Amino acid sequence: MSTIERFEDMKSWQKARVLTNFVYDLTEKERFAKDFGQKRQIQRASSSIMHNIAEGFDAGTTPEFIRFLKMARRSASEVQSELYLALDRHYITESEKEKAYNLATDTKKLINGLIRYLRKN
Repeated sequence: MSTIERFEDMKSWQKARVLTNFVYDLTEKERFAKDFGQKRQIQRASSSIMHNIAEGFDAGTTPEFIRFLKMARRSASEVQSELYLALDRHYITESEKEKAYNLATDTKKLINGLIRYLRKN
């Protein structure tokens, strides 16, 4: 981690940011925007990914950083689950669900790689 000085430089945080903004764009669609409960839930879950990565970066210890990364990873899974509900409710299309789902998967892969790296060092 010596080469990374700011959480904004981490690829996992950058990917989470892209996912979060895409989720926010999806929830602005007319039908989705009217479902305040699900809209807020998926927004909170997506933003939680990037926030937990950032918070963990400054946690002070490697085990604490890993704990925050695991929370971020769980939030990414929650986003994926919420996407199915949004699809079932016809708030988003299959292609929109796939794009967001794949962004979440990519984010989880980056988080997993970071966890592996931290455990080795």
